[in-house]
Formats: sequence, C-alpha cells, structure tokens
Amino acid sequence: MDFAHIDEIEGEVSEATQSNPKYYRNPVRTGIRFVGQDVMLKATVWGLCKVSVHGRDLLDAVKEPFIAISNHSSHLDASLILGSLPQRLSRHVATGAAADYFFDKKLKGLATSLFFNAYPVDRKGAKTHKGLTGRLLDEGIPLLIFPEGTRSRTGAMSPFKPGVAALSIAKSVPCIPFALVGAFAAWPYTRPLPPTNHPEVHVVIGHPLTALKSESPEEFAARMQNVITELYNSTARAYGMPTLDDFARKAALAEAEEEGMAEVGAESSEAAVPGPSEAAAQETSAPEPEVIAPDGTPGSDSYPSEPSEPESSPEPKTSKGAALLSRLKPHKKKAKEE
Repeated sequence: MDFAHIDEIEGEVSEATQSNPKYYRNPVRTGIRFVGQDVMLKATVWGLCKVSVHGRDLLDAVKEPFIAISNHSSHLDASLILGSLPQRLSRHVATGAAADYFFDKKLKGLATSLFFNAYPVDRKGAKTHKGLTGRLLDEGIPLLIFPEGTRSRTGAMSPFKPGVAALSIAKSVPCIPFALVGAFAAWPYTRPLPPTNHPEVHVVIGHPLTALKSESPEEFAARMQNVITELYNSTARAYGMPTLDDFARKAALAEAEEEGMAEVGAESSEAAVPGPSEAAAQETSAPEPEVIAPDGTPGSDSYPSEPSEPESSPEPKTSKGAALLSRLKPHKKKAKEE
C-alpha cells in the first residue's frame, strides 16, 4: 500500500472538509459510499442483528436537507440509521464525527469519510472546523448528528445538547427523530467485538420535527429528547425489551451501591486503625485495679451493683447507600471490636 499516496488523499480530504461542502456531493464518493453502505455495511449489520424498521412511510414527503437525530449507545447506530433511510435520502447524508477520535489517524479518517460521508466535529474547544455544519446545510446536504454528543456507557440517555436544535432553527430545516431500541444490548461501547447471537434491534422513525414559534433551542432540544424517549419506551414495552427508564434506574442503583461501598470502606478503615493519640494511650495506660465486692465477686465499688442503662442505638443512615449499609452493619461492628 502506498502510504505516501494515502497522505496525499488525506491532505486533500482535510482541506475539502474545511473549505468546500460540495465535496460531500462528489459523484465518485457517492458511488463508493453506495457500495460501502448499501451493499457491504448494511448487509453485515442486518446479518449480525435481527433489524426491524418502523415508520419509514413518515419519510415520504421529506426532502433534502434535514437533520437525522437519535439516541446514541452503540457502535451500530450510524449504520442502522443510514441503512433504514431510503436511498434517495441516504446517499448524501453527512455524518458528524468527533475530530479527536475518528480523524486522529489518517487511515481511520479516510475510511470514516468514505463509508459515512463523515465530516469532523470539534468537541474539545477547537475551532478548526467551525461553521462547517451550517455550510453543509446551506448546500442542501442532510446531516446525521447525535445530540447527546457521545455514546452512552449505561444504555440510559443523556440530556440533549441544544446545538442541533439551534442549527435547525437557524437554517429552517426539520429534524427527523430516530429511536434505536436494543442497539445498546447488541453492541455496547464497552464490548470490542460485534454480536454473534443475532440480537433483536428496532429502528423507530418519528414525524419530522420543527421548532415552534418563539421556542428556544433548549426547549426544542428537550422536546426532541422527549419524542425519542417516547418512541423508544413504547417500542421496548411492546416487544418486552428494557426501556430507557429501566437503564436509568439500573445506572442509578449501581452508582448508589458504589457510593455506599465507598462509605462503608471509609468507616471500616477509621474503626479498624486507631489514631496516633489512641495508640499512645493504649501503650502507656496502666490497668485499672479490680474492685472486689463484699461477697468476694468482682464488681464495682458500690453494692449492690446498679443495672447499667442500655446504650442507645445509632441513628440510621440516610445516604444513597442506606440499604447496602444496613446489610453490612455486622462487618462494621466486627471492625470496631477488632
């Protein structure tokens, strides 16, 4: 392979993505992408998973440009959306991809650009590609953007950033909502290899959305997220799959348990290891003389001995890990006795 030639191509690609949005309508690239997306990639993804597409008829009146939006939790997400669009709408879709991840290596950037018509998006404060997204829409090029900004690590959906909503308002283009149900379980962020058990995945398409009169970008973004949440949860319930609420609840419980374990560990360490003053007192203190009661049995200096008041029980925990701490109290008591 001629790496010098690749460097030359990558240099041309980088320059084009920064200065000429018409590059994304290049007929040669469109032909390559058709073979890569519709023939190779879609066949692979549809072969790995049992994919069902719902609501495709809602796209009959949609024309370029538009912005496709979706929840983002899997390596499969972009391929599922592009493969679910009719070819007349998918052939020019440009996919926003993190510049620091997908374009950090020349080969990876070239492959991502060719297969997904991807353009670099700066997400760490850089302004190298500032304004490119808007220029693509001005040229009539539809976009695929994930408003969460990154893939979910838990399956739950993060709040949508208002940038996509602001772009839709400024350019007067509709947003097409997609809900990807089952994609996280099929191939989550943490799993390096694709699925082998033919998991069930549903791609649910909603009605195109436009901002209401006087609706702010933040309000529009929240409404887009609510629509996708409803599409996702209703489909998940219909097919007996986990909802976004289920994923959020599981993530919250895991976080609470982790915090509870950390709290137990800190308290156990404090109880098991005496402080410097306590250790010094234990080493230097002399044993107290034993007091013998008149009947010859050990006891206190007063007789008959008075019954001692029972110690009051400690107040119950009120932290997130309260339930976990209550189950671990015997361990804490043992640590204190030691």
